[in-house]
Amino acid sequence: MARCQCLNLETRYSQLLAPILQQKRSTLSVNETVFATAKVTSTSSSSSISDSLDLATILKASQTISGEIELEKLLSSLLSIEIENAGADKCVLMLSESGNLLVRGLAKLELNNDENSEVDRFSIVTTRQPVEESIDIPLGLINTVKRSLKPVVISDATIHPQLINESYIQQQQTKSILCSPILHQGKLLGVLYLENNLAMGAFNNERVQLLNLLSAQAAISLENARLYERSQQYSQQLEQALHDLQQTQLQMIQSEKMSALGNLVAGVAHEINNPVGFISGNLNGTKSSVRDLVEHLNLYRTQASAAEIADHAEEIDLEYLIEDVTKIIDSMQLGCDRLRNISTSLRIFSRSDQDYKVPFNLHEGIDSTILILKHRLKTNEQRPAIKVITNYGDLPRIECFPGQINQVFMNIIANAIDAIDESNIGRSFAEIKAKPNLITITTYAEKEQVKIAIADNGRGMSEEVKSKIFDHLFTTKAVGKGTGLGLAIARQIVVEKHGGSIDCASQPGEGTAFTIYLPIKTKNA
Repeated sequence: MARCQCLNLETRYSQLLAPILQQKRSTLSVNETVFATAKVTSTSSSSSISDSLDLATILKASQTISGEIELEKLLSSLLSIEIENAGADKCVLMLSESGNLLVRGLAKLELNNDENSEVDRFSIVTTRQPVEESIDIPLGLINTVKRSLKPVVISDATIHPQLINESYIQQQQTKSILCSPILHQGKLLGVLYLENNLAMGAFNNERVQLLNLLSAQAAISLENARLYERSQQYSQQLEQALHDLQQTQLQMIQSEKMSALGNLVAGVAHEINNPVGFISGNLNGTKSSVRDLVEHLNLYRTQASAAEIADHAEEIDLEYLIEDVTKIIDSMQLGCDRLRNISTSLRIFSRSDQDYKVPFNLHEGIDSTILILKHRLKTNEQRPAIKVITNYGDLPRIECFPGQINQVFMNIIANAIDAIDESNIGRSFAEIKAKPNLITITTYAEKEQVKIAIADNGRGMSEEVKSKIFDHLFTTKAVGKGTGLGLAIARQIVVEKHGGSIDCASQPGEGTAFTIYLPIKTKNA
């Protein structure tokens, strides 16, 4: 593995590694930097570059840099490697963001006060600070390197003519400086600043070449780390957007539920008001009739004469009164039965589901749904009543979540009423009466499943619309009339919750039929 990485380095950085591989001295001309600098004198000019730098060192450092993908960790690793191998006592790493340089990391050599230890210690701090606010760099020099995109090597900054006005240099009495741009495909990624306050000419040829190699790898790793950081930010944004969408959908569902609940309550209230109003209206008449009957009975109790009893019977029309009271009581009984049926239907429709499936009579669920929607089926000013025909087969009780199944029935039948009302637009009352509005519900059992078909003779759908009706948030209704969640939820209940299926057949102008298939006994019941 190490051999392959070495060959890869030789291929990618052949020009930079040539002095090492060929064991020849490569002289760095300080006159090629941005500033004319004092001549660097080295007593080891005749020694090989391999005396201070070998391929294993480069490989190890390159592996460390290329192995980091998270930007913060890469910055720490890069600062540590640079200051350890460059002979610097301070290293500042700046990165370009939106055209501005920010100080992202600072490494400093700490004085070792332990007489028993000769190991140098470095403090590394990552930050995010504009270069203009930093007190750890000569700003003028940094801006020069940023503009020129060329490195600068200075042997003694304190006597350099172009740095005399740099307050940072004068305050720190900085000796050696190496300031180099970090480039990737000709684009400035950042600036690396190193200084040594103890020695002049600290950054010799070998160290500059080493930094060139490391900077080339650092440029690639920094670009990869930035791409990774942006991908992580984008991922977080997507997660936040998904969370926001889910919250919006939840609000829409709650809004639709409240709207549906409001319509449901209004319809049920109307259905309840009819028998209650009838019973209430008949109570006063019944009280008057009962009072007359009591008076007539009191005549017998007081042993009134036969003539008095006959006169009173004629006065109150006793025969009619007896017959009428009986009819009124029978009619009030019908009203009470109606209220009981409504109460039972509501209880069946709104029954709470447990965390396991229970046997359920589907016909009771369908009947309760029809009763709750009866107010929408009745005659109104625009059309005659919508007739519901039920062709019930002999169905066994199926294992399901009754409340959820009733929700499916409610959604499909309510949609059928909407489709019929839309198809009636532009038609006269007489035209509609000649071709009545119908909803037909057919059920039967086959093999191990039951089939529930709910068909209407409304306006129908095109193939394009039909292909999208189960899509999340798709709706053909006007704003405020529907969210497009109903059929998507119905499909989820039938397919995912009950292991069944639901399909749709429709022709424009002919109507629509939804067919629901439910297993009689589910495997996970």
